[in-house]
Amino acid sequence: MGRAEVSERDGGVQRMLTGLLDVVGVTALDDLADTVAEHAKNAGFAEVRLYVGDVERRGLHLLPGGSTPASVPEVLPIEGTLPGRAYQSGNVLPDYAPSPLGFGYWVPMFDGLDRVGLMRMTSTESGAGAREDARHLAALVALAIVSKRGHSDGYARANRTSPMNVAAEAQWQLMPPRTYRDSRVVIAATLEPSYQISGDAYDYAIDGALVHLSIFDAMGHDTAAGQVAALALAAARSARHRGAGIAEAGLAIDRELVGQFDGERFATAALASLDTRSGVLSWANFGHHPVLLLRGGEGIRLPCRPAFPLGIGLGAPAATVCHARLEPGDRVALYTDGIIEARRPDACQYGLARLIDSLAQHHAYGVSVPETVRRFVHSFVDHHDGFLEDDATVLLCEWPGPHA
Repeated sequence: MGRAEVSERDGGVQRMLTGLLDVVGVTALDDLADTVAEHAKNAGFAEVRLYVGDVERRGLHLLPGGSTPASVPEVLPIEGTLPGRAYQSGNVLPDYAPSPLGFGYWVPMFDGLDRVGLMRMTSTESGAGAREDARHLAALVALAIVSKRGHSDGYARANRTSPMNVAAEAQWQLMPPRTYRDSRVVIAATLEPSYQISGDAYDYAIDGALVHLSIFDAMGHDTAAGQVAALALAAARSARHRGAGIAEAGLAIDRELVGQFDGERFATAALASLDTRSGVLSWANFGHHPVLLLRGGEGIRLPCRPAFPLGIGLGAPAATVCHARLEPGDRVALYTDGIIEARRPDACQYGLARLIDSLAQHHAYGVSVPETVRRFVHSFVDHHDGFLEDDATVLLCEWPGPHA
């Protein structure tokens, strides 16, 4: 390709990106697919389709546009398909299906590490340059979707396969995105059954060099359990924002729950902080299960004397805060009893050993944190034939090391 051709292509890419930046902020999500497709023509992309991952991360669902052909599939399975492989791996993959418009690519849409979905693009050119241009476009579109999806009923309908109960509607809005990555940490979490949540919740936050992790399991399987979990999560955030440490945050949560429910409702919890400079993990256990450390192919339960559950109002002293030093590449897992105590009819509990084996195996094979969580929770739900009697939540955090 000559210098003039390269310059022309670069100019088209610049027009595509700057043109979208000018209008994407005032483009409704329902119009995004058509807007992206129109501007992408400047860079030689004859066709663009947008797919978003559903709540359970089992399928990729089309965001339709007015120009989308009726023959385009509305749902792409993630397991066992080429687009699903692109989504899982995070790599741009060629679509070998012949097209009169040009060369097809499956392009993951990432917001940081949050796998928003996938783009199907047809380019008039092939090669590394076209793939790189497609990747840049996908990053911009992912940011646009993330900024708009929280107030779009169209998005909510597009990424669901079942109705969602009231507690789940509230919890998913309150909890942070299921994946996060920066230079110091990688985090992924999920909660099942995704459409029928009752009393589980997870949270994480970045505070300078510290990363705060927490998980909550409220008693009961009703909407009130969701209210308990939501109040506990909000109280923990409030305590952190005013500079409280782990033990003080636990006392603050306890006071809020007692004040609201008078000791009739409680939640177990694990609160933790990771210093990404030193790799020191600090945590406290409030009637909850032990924190897990995943190192290579092994899983280790980290002992720590538990305090009482939060909200029972016994006036107990502050919790014991324990400490452990991580090694680069270590992963830490928080989980609720809906994982290890789940059972199939006439069968034994799923158990801690099986949880450790699954998470540690994926770690040993080098599977990414988000993909580890996605694969684990799908195998877990499938093991129970899709029926869970209790919320099941897992939060996984990897520390790459102080100089990553």
